Amino acid sequence: MNHSLKEKIENVIGSIHKMNVLDEQGWTSEVRRIFTGDRSFLLKSSYKEKYRTWLKAEAQVLKKLNKNTVISIPEYVGFIKEQHSDHLIMSFEDGMSLTAALTKASSLTEKKSLIRSFGQFLHQFHEKEPLEILVGEGEWLEGQLLKAQNYVENGQTDGDLTLLNHLKTKKPTPVKQTMIHGDCTTDNVFVIDREVQLFIDVAGMTVGDPRYDESLAIRKFWNNPEYLTAFYEGYTRYRVTKEEFHYFNEGLYEFF
Repeated sequence: MNHSLKEKIENVIGSIHKMNVLDEQGWTSEVRRIFTGDRSFLLKSSYKEKYRTWLKAEAQVLKKLNKNTVISIPEYVGFIKEQHSDHLIMSFEDGMSLTAALTKASSLTEKKSLIRSFGQFLHQFHEKEPLEILVGEGEWLEGQLLKAQNYVENGQTDGDLTLLNHLKTKKPTPVKQTMIHGDCTTDNVFVIDREVQLFIDVAGMTVGDPRYDESLAIRKFWNNPEYLTAFYEGYTRYRVTKEEFHYFNEGLYEFF
């Protein structure tokens, strides 16, 4: 880390005593834990244009929801924009991703308990009254398809025009929109005290189609009946069809 960036961070949180690169790293950013005299913070840094845009979006969501008691997310602390990188500072939360927790779980019973808690956590989130500050402009799915088109045209995605055109012509029947995380994989929910209790990586949090969250939540469990059953013991509000799952997980998600 260069001296200039260190100074900017210290202007926000105070003198830095120690800094650790975390073992769990995202695909889109570098993640560090920063220690000051009385607490610690999480620093996310992104360098590619696409990922800088996502980091800025995450900062905006965290800032909008700062001090809210409705959604469990990290606390926004600050955002630093530099010429070739962007840096988001937030509270450090003591726990681990559900992906890591499932890897460390010592028994099938423990794994199913974690997955069940994930289902319950997402169910409760989707059942909450949507916050006005999260409502975007226009219809969510149309907006995602437009973003996907832009990514294809700029060579920023694995998805292609053939798949995109299929998604445009085969859109699922609309359902009631809810608050959604927008990238609700096992990597992006946090386990604290053996239960899923927190959302992380909230750049896509908005009001949209809950089937997108649900499909991404179960993508690693789809071919495991016991895990899938555990999830739906917690998430009881709706069960995506096979067609809906493939549309969102193997279709739309390819672009993001």
